[in-house]
Amino acid sequence: MTARIICLLIGYCFGIIQTAYLYSKSQGIDIRTVGSGNAGSTNMLRNLGFKAGMITLGGDIAKCIVPIIITWLIFRNSSPELFPLLKIWTAAGVILGHDFPVQMHFKGGKGIACTAGMIIAFGDWRWIVIGIIVFFAIFFTTHFVSLGSICLSLEFAIGTTVGSLNGWYHMTAPRLAEMCVIIWIIAALNIFQHRANIRRLFGRFERRTFLTHEKNVEEEKERRAKGL
Repeated sequence: MTARIICLLIGYCFGIIQTAYLYSKSQGIDIRTVGSGNAGSTNMLRNLGFKAGMITLGGDIAKCIVPIIITWLIFRNSSPELFPLLKIWTAAGVILGHDFPVQMHFKGGKGIACTAGMIIAFGDWRWIVIGIIVFFAIFFTTHFVSLGSICLSLEFAIGTTVGSLNGWYHMTAPRLAEMCVIIWIIAALNIFQHRANIRRLFGRFERRTFLTHEKNVEEEKERRAKGL
């Protein structure tokens, strides 16, 4: 249990590094006061452009991968058989820190870029490839980042559960069950953080997101014209 708590705390300390907030402030803007008010890569892309969105995305992915590497360095000799599980504990800490940063009154992002970092750091190429296909297929056909994000979280949760049931991760049954429970809790948290987006999706007035700033500005003008 001590190893799990250490991983959770290491992850949280990295998670509270708010890439979107720090970069937006360097541009003289507080991202929490524009657009959706969310401190994440999608809001950055919509309001500050492609470069800002990609910097935020890369930073939030990296801040999940780096602490997982650190936990590997700490526990690689003492608990190598636990490492798949410890990766998930570390990632859980990152996502909690990102979503609920103590220094920002617990108002952060929605955790999807960090979840992407978790999937990459978990190291199972099957779920990385499938996750990329699922997210971008949805994004490029609908332009709803929220829908792609929810499906990405569910894809990893379902995939790792299937892998665990087929003995892919070489841990005992209780540890596999623990890992799957945490992954499903993360997926549930990601869905909860998108609850407003889900309401808009069902109401058919969810924001679309594009890779160019001009298209995002045009989308926002259309929404305002419709009173959305």
